Amino acid sequence: MGEVGGGVVELRDSSGGRSPPSTQRSRSSAVSCAVAPVSAAPVAALAEAGAMAATDIARQVGEGCRTVPLAGHVGFDSLPDQLVNQSISQGFCFNILCVGETGLGKSTLMDTLFNTKFEGEPATHTQPGVQLRSNTYDLQESNVGLKLTIVSTVGFGDQINKEDSYKPIVEFIDAQFEAYLQEELKIRRVLHTYHDSRIHACLYFIAPTGHSLKSLDLVTMKKLDSKVNIIPIIAKSDAISKSELTKFKIKITSELVSNGVQIYQFPTDDELVAEINGTMNAHLPFAVIGSTEELKIGNKMMKARQYPWGTVQVENEAHCDFVKLREMLIRVNMEDLREQTHSRHYELYRRCKLEEMGFKDTDPDSKPFSLQETYEAKRNEFLGELQKKEEEMRQMFVQRVKEKEAELKEAEKELHEKFDRLKKLHQDEKKKLEDKKKSLDDEVNAFKQRKTAAELLQSQGSQAGGSQTLKRDKEKKNNPWLCTE
Repeated sequence: MGEVGGGVVELRDSSGGRSPPSTQRSRSSAVSCAVAPVSAAPVAALAEAGAMAATDIARQVGEGCRTVPLAGHVGFDSLPDQLVNQSISQGFCFNILCVGETGLGKSTLMDTLFNTKFEGEPATHTQPGVQLRSNTYDLQESNVGLKLTIVSTVGFGDQINKEDSYKPIVEFIDAQFEAYLQEELKIRRVLHTYHDSRIHACLYFIAPTGHSLKSLDLVTMKKLDSKVNIIPIIAKSDAISKSELTKFKIKITSELVSNGVQIYQFPTDDELVAEINGTMNAHLPFAVIGSTEELKIGNKMMKARQYPWGTVQVENEAHCDFVKLREMLIRVNMEDLREQTHSRHYELYRRCKLEEMGFKDTDPDSKPFSLQETYEAKRNEFLGELQKKEEEMRQMFVQRVKEKEAELKEAEKELHEKFDRLKKLHQDEKKKLEDKKKSLDDEVNAFKQRKTAAELLQSQGSQAGGSQTLKRDKEKKNNPWLCTE
């Protein structure tokens, strides 16, 4: 039995006797080894477990047991220090999404919040659609490192048709959830080195109109409230008077409530921060001013904005709520924002995604349903659907083949009929040609006969003429006077 703070230790063997020194030493080692893995548990759970263990050991104490005083305290009170050292060595990450129209001072406010000049190009009002620009920076304050990611909306509210302006923002947030879910579902996970890009806080910049929220603001915040922690802020609050600003805050709060928009409420369940968070919840939305220009006011250099009518101090709570925003966002509730993102928004996305994939925790009888059973049931269901679709495709294929065969037979029949028609037509044409050829042959034979007869008559006539010419020449030769005449 061990008792912290100079108590006693009692060791007994399984038979009820006293354990030898070697056994005592080995069991002491076993106790120290058993305590080591508990270093990652929360302090409250560890204290409760220690109390339960002390109670169990106290019940086993009986008469005749030897008590051994401890040489020192156990040491598990250093667990918080171990957790702090481990967290500092690993560093922290925090991701902020700035949503607002172009020109409301989103980049300036980020520079002012973290007292750093972040890189970035000024956006124009000529963007064809809404784009999200993400930049990651490594910051150091004292010995704590922070990987800060700032995501800004470029071209938000600049289009004539603003109906789908929120869609790129929702898709970006879901893409970060999906990337983390895919990493979480891997067989070999490296979540301790994975860069968590899930959005932890959404600073929604409201234009200082002094009247009411725009329809674009209400629709966008309504689409985002289930996916991210929304902190509404009134940008460039020095553009309206104090009385108008108070009325504007009340108007914004009433419109958010009437439209069912859930904004982030600073937690009040922790006694250490319940009072300050409850007070700050009443100041939402924060009216802020950003400026990286330092002016000398009195004997101090302070961030301020210089106007012809005077100077507005950024860190003066009488001028704006910048200090309240910085305290609530960074100093007091940064870890709660990270926790809310993981336990609420990401878990909602993860649950919906797994339910879409067919996974569930209970069966129809409300009995526990293991992941293996879910996988097997989903696999059998998938195989059944696959076989059903395969059978449907087979039947469809057979039906298509039959229809194709019928079409081919019909086409073949039409081809045969056409061939018969063409064959008959060919035969008729051939007969006509043969008859015409026979008549032509008869005409040619008759022509040849007439030609032969004509040639015969011509030859006979030429022979008769030749004999008369020879007789006349002979007569002329015998009687020369015939030539004179």
